[in-house]
Amino acid sequence: MVVETIQIGKNGVTDNFILSLVNRFKKQRLVKISVLRNARGEGKEGKKDVKRYSEQLLKAFGSKYTAKIIGFTIAMKKWRKPQR
Repeated sequence: MVVETIQIGKNGVTDNFILSLVNRFKKQRLVKISVLRNARGEGKEGKKDVKRYSEQLLKAFGSKYTAKIIGFTIAMKKWRKPQR
């Protein structure tokens, strides 16, 4: 299984970023999103920023998607049925 990778830069989660992510989910079920240094703070603030980005993405995509945070990377997965 090929895993697509995309990066969040200093602009954060924008409409264009979401459109790009939608296009990747048309081909893949799992996409890894790495949060670059200029998009997050240092130390614990950086972890909070990654969590905030994850929540924004899940809110935008709905209940068929889940996210897992690993370091400064968000692994989003698309499911066939809505998750709780």
